[in-house]
Amino acid sequence: MSTGGRLVILCGPSCVGKSPLHKALGKFYPELHDKLHKLVLVNSRSPRPGEIEGKDYYFRTREQVEALRSDKRYAVLEVRGDLQALDIPALESLLEKGDVLFEGNPFVGRALQTHPQLAKIEKLSVFISPLSKEEIIYLQSPERNVSLPDLLTDIMRRKLLRRTTRQKTNLSAKDLADIETRASSAYRELQQAWHFDHVIPNHDGEDSDNWEAFYYLIGDARKTLEAFAALLKGEAPSNVERWDESLLHTPKPKQE
Repeated sequence: MSTGGRLVILCGPSCVGKSPLHKALGKFYPELHDKLHKLVLVNSRSPRPGEIEGKDYYFRTREQVEALRSDKRYAVLEVRGDLQALDIPALESLLEKGDVLFEGNPFVGRALQTHPQLAKIEKLSVFISPLSKEEIIYLQSPERNVSLPDLLTDIMRRKLLRRTTRQKTNLSAKDLADIETRASSAYRELQQAWHFDHVIPNHDGEDSDNWEAFYYLIGDARKTLEAFAALLKGEAPSNVERWDESLLHTPKPKQE
């Protein structure tokens, strides 16, 4: 398949900061933001507060998404208990107009990287991580006696709780279950990061004030925006990392 555009794949765990990064790109780098056509997937889950049909996802029932498995125009993927579907002809059409941005889950991002019908598309893949390579190496050192999967789950649980409380104030049992599912998935998602061209460490997730509380971004929010913008322009920012497969080794089971 020959196309004129590039597929920009922006991934990371839930609440790591992908959405505010995309929004900040529109505010501070509109010339870059406006060149990216957003890829919208079909999703079997219900909309979150503020999400819009056709802009964030095409929201359908699980049965409707399941039915797409028999349609060769779609790739159906299971993501954290939800089903998502990629409309391949729609992606091809967008790529004929220019660059296309996928923003979301690393497992879907990997599907975009590896799908045989997308093999000839030029891709730029970026992973946003809540921990840096240096922090991971430090925490995995035996003398720390830290379970990185457990710690990362706790980090993301706290971020997700803060974000969801801002959105809804009173959390239901379903909200809490969803938070736990997403938090517990973060370590497995980080294990996908070595497949991506670039990894940007970012402590300012979607729960952070540093994206919108001030007239300009501060902290890691600013650094993450500047790094992503530089990558889109073909530059090589200094705070972007490249991970290898061995960085996040499979943890040994705890001794009883």
